[in-house]
Amino acid sequence: MKKLVAAVLVAILSIAPIIAQEKSKPNVLFIAIDDLKPVLGCYGDKIVKTPNIDRLAKMGTVFLNNYCQQAVCGPTRASLLTGMRPDVTKIRDLHTKMRDMNPDIVTLPEYFISQGYTTSGIGKIFHPSCVDKKVDPQSWSIPFLFPKESDYFGGFPVQKHYQSPELKALNPKEEVVSSDEDAKGKGKGKKKGKKEETDEDGGSSRGPAFECLDLPDDAYDDGVSTKLAVKQIEMLNAAKKPFFMAVGFRKPHLPFVSPKKYWDLYNREDMPVAQFQEHAANSKDFSYQNSGEVSSYSGVKEYAKYNDKGINKFGLAIDKQKELIHAYYAAVSYTDAQVGILLNTLEKLGTLNNTIIVLWGDHGWHLGDHDMWGKHTNYEQATKAPLIIAAPGIKAGQSKSMTEFVDVFPTLCELASGKVPAYLDGKSLVPIMKNNKASVKEYAMSQYPRKMDKADINKVEDGKGKLMGYSMRTEQHRYTVWLKNFTSDQIYSADKVYAKELYDYVKDPLEKVNVSEDKKYAAIAADLDKKMVAYFKSKEVKL
Repeated sequence: MKKLVAAVLVAILSIAPIIAQEKSKPNVLFIAIDDLKPVLGCYGDKIVKTPNIDRLAKMGTVFLNNYCQQAVCGPTRASLLTGMRPDVTKIRDLHTKMRDMNPDIVTLPEYFISQGYTTSGIGKIFHPSCVDKKVDPQSWSIPFLFPKESDYFGGFPVQKHYQSPELKALNPKEEVVSSDEDAKGKGKGKKKGKKEETDEDGGSSRGPAFECLDLPDDAYDDGVSTKLAVKQIEMLNAAKKPFFMAVGFRKPHLPFVSPKKYWDLYNREDMPVAQFQEHAANSKDFSYQNSGEVSSYSGVKEYAKYNDKGINKFGLAIDKQKELIHAYYAAVSYTDAQVGILLNTLEKLGTLNNTIIVLWGDHGWHLGDHDMWGKHTNYEQATKAPLIIAAPGIKAGQSKSMTEFVDVFPTLCELASGKVPAYLDGKSLVPIMKNNKASVKEYAMSQYPRKMDKADINKVEDGKGKLMGYSMRTEQHRYTVWLKNFTSDQIYSADKVYAKELYDYVKDPLEKVNVSEDKKYAAIAADLDKKMVAYFKSKEVKL
């Protein structure tokens, strides 16, 4: 008996440190926000009402110069969630599936599973059309959460977005598809053989660009996601095991639907219309976009001066601009309220101070600047995106250092376990969090595909004229090189260069003039070109 007791004691003592270690690990709350540009109080916006995200900012580090790797949902989310750039993930569009290209790629939540975490998610984390079953099931140790119709005030939103009685009357109930049905491919009313359309494709007929109804938050997806996320966090916390909880909010993505109380926070006349609504001097038309996404919603293109899809001009009437900006700001405040509920939940449970919280918007959004609405470019308003990280034991602050979304994966790894996989493209931002004047990189890289000018497409052998624009953002400049039929995993050569852009944000913060051919900038352009070539050389796949 004494030997048995002794053996049990030895076993308990050997397990105790493991249990203690697990309990000491910080939890992770991972908040992804769709199409959120840095229109936040903590980023200096004086009009927007975002008290809850600003509260988080006072708890953590606000990265003021953070950039996405490609300004569209599928590629940027795949990049952030794997710590790899788009030319590694091979996700450069909204239809390619990540594991078709990289079956063994490790995602951020998947890595946390290997570190003893329970991972759970709800809402939009990956872009649905770019992963298996729209959620990448192997990333979650608990099956991904999907709302039921009974979770919504008023039932499922019609077309997944609207609660308008008029729209519901026009759409039979069998046309309404829940998120879980959609993920399993069992939604009612689906037409066989129809090409899958993502929420960012333009050109098709849609409902209105916004909705303002006097409804509770849980009439729409984000309010329901918050309600279910709160229950999940309570359950995960009670399990006494470290958790990684991902919550993906869909607004302010189009259509800009939100309850009326958030619209009431703003005066439409106060909405900030873009100062510069022209293309930059000396720039190429192909580097812009035609606002196809927003114009595919009803009640928008009728107010545009240009409706020719073949040109990258829009010319939206000022009154309609203010209306859309009002709708966008209301949607931002709606999402901000959901963030507040999550923070309050952690505080109530007593785990707020033992939780790493990361909040990010997947890319920026053009709100009329350069005559554009939406993302899909290499310009500042599309590539600059908010990033806030709060972690136990690290004081709050702001950093102007250059950062990128590929840095999120290694940062969370170091904060949670002190271990950072060596293969990742990004760098840990923990040194910046500990010293806001520190820097871990000289520039951020973004990219976006385009096609050559129509006159030049006919001259190329394949007749496609594919371009990839690589954009290097330093503290003062943006240097973009458009390359013919090239991606950075190939061997670079100067004859691939089709066009260049250079902007000086100290002298020209609105990107009014491309100075890549200006003799006054010859030395700067040469230095940035040298850095760009070195970047390409570092990414070449060695044959």
